[in-house]
Amino acid sequence: MVVSERVTVLLARVTAGDRAARDALFAAVYPELRRLAHARLYGGGRNTVLDTTALVHESYLRLVQTGELSFDDRRAFFGYASRVMRSVIVDSARARLAERRGGDARPVTLADEPAAALLQQDEHIMQVHEALQQLEQADARAAQMVEMRYLGGYSDKEIAETLDVTERTVQRDWEKARMLLRALLGEN
Repeated sequence: MVVSERVTVLLARVTAGDRAARDALFAAVYPELRRLAHARLYGGGRNTVLDTTALVHESYLRLVQTGELSFDDRRAFFGYASRVMRSVIVDSARARLAERRGGDARPVTLADEPAAALLQQDEHIMQVHEALQQLEQADARAAQMVEMRYLGGYSDKEIAETLDVTERTVQRDWEKARMLLRALLGEN
């Protein structure tokens, strides 16, 4: 059985409440989740404390803690998994920023360049997260498309099929979303 067909069958079994299928699903999608996690962490030069394995495992825990995994197909599952990964990265950055601002630890001077660069990355992650939230309020479809393309690794064709629009619409939405995000982030 082809992996995508197997994933679809396992998703149906998980939706029906089969707990053993949930573990089989994780084993079947693990390589793809690692690819997504790696792209999220290292694409575009992001430097985070999380590594690929930690991001996949934390995302899996959040996925199963919701109690219900109900997805129509593998694209919907991976789209949701991408959003969960985003929330893990954002929560991690948020926690490190809170520590930087005091937290429960005693103050420490950050004279170390790698530590300073990491904190700047955390701030950038939070800025992008907030910009995506604002984009969602302005244009929900464009925000969904950004999540699918940037966080889910979908191609224009896959996005068009999922959103039931043309590839040209996806390309226009991508250009519009990029301009809006640049403006929201204060970039030229």
